[in-house]
Amino acid sequence: MDLNFILISVAKVVGIIFIFAFSLGAVLTWVERKQSAIIHDRIGPNRAAILGIRALGLFHLIADGIKAFTKEDFVPDRANRFLFALAPFLTMMPPLVVFAVIPFGPSPYLQISGVGVGILFIFAITSLSVLGSALAGWCSDNKFSLLGSLRVSAQMLSYEVTMGLNLIGIFMIYQSVELNKIIVEQGDLLFGFLPKWGIFTQPVAFILFLTAAIAESKRAPFDVPEGESEIVAGYHTEFSSMRFALFFMAEFVGIVVIAAVAAALFLGGWQIPFVDPKGIAGGWIMILQVLTFVAKVVFMCWVQMMIRWSLPRFRYDQIMKLGWKYLLPLSLMNIFVTALVLLLIKS
Repeated sequence: MDLNFILISVAKVVGIIFIFAFSLGAVLTWVERKQSAIIHDRIGPNRAAILGIRALGLFHLIADGIKAFTKEDFVPDRANRFLFALAPFLTMMPPLVVFAVIPFGPSPYLQISGVGVGILFIFAITSLSVLGSALAGWCSDNKFSLLGSLRVSAQMLSYEVTMGLNLIGIFMIYQSVELNKIIVEQGDLLFGFLPKWGIFTQPVAFILFLTAAIAESKRAPFDVPEGESEIVAGYHTEFSSMRFALFFMAEFVGIVVIAAVAAALFLGGWQIPFVDPKGIAGGWIMILQVLTFVAKVVFMCWVQMMIRWSLPRFRYDQIMKLGWKYLLPLSLMNIFVTALVLLLIKS
């Protein structure tokens, strides 16, 4: 195998997954606490300091890491030790692997893999994340953990259906399942002035997709699998030290994944309106396109944080009812209306 190809692949993996995804996920742990403090009219994290410098509480990220590494790694006596060790990694890996097909720019060097089934690959990988959560609850030998794993299994399987159906309209309009091709198609204009972004061509699908994706990631207001007021901490009740930290980081990396997929499919990805719609300019334009995509991802992360601190937790029966009685029929109706409109336009 060509050495240059290996070096370029390693550089892309390190840059996209370990530098971008991990770093943004870590910063989001600070954003979550700071944003909630601002909304609640509090100060938020501000105690950790280096040489008297507090940097708005950013040093709490370092303090959290040290605490996770130095905490006792406790394993329940009757737990399945092999699965107990495996579950956190099964939860952490899927959101990281998804970044293999996320295009950060028009150049193939800005995408780890240009596989032609990008969206299908994302659904195949994200569906595996339920295994880690389900195994974590089952192998802990804890009734609260088991209840959490049952909840997360039912919730993730329920909303996976709706999330997939909401993207069929995107496939119908842009005639592709490959992310970069979809982004290039979004470079066209509607009515001569409006960018042909997914949020304009499929506004209902955008709202339904974001709702289903947040439910899929078990974030508030859909966080009943770890409902502290009911089942202690749900499926990761018995986990401590770096095992718990992996569950924690997987949740925040999942936020970045949702933001990246939503930005690529509904916000034009790396597209800058009216600038290089086919992505062939290169140079400084390409750098601006990469920064534009990152800005859209950060914006979608902020939207998810606002939702998390604006809505109270649903009851479990409400979550199931919302998914099957409302989101699923609306998703099917959106597909029908999209097909009808495309048929009328072509005729």
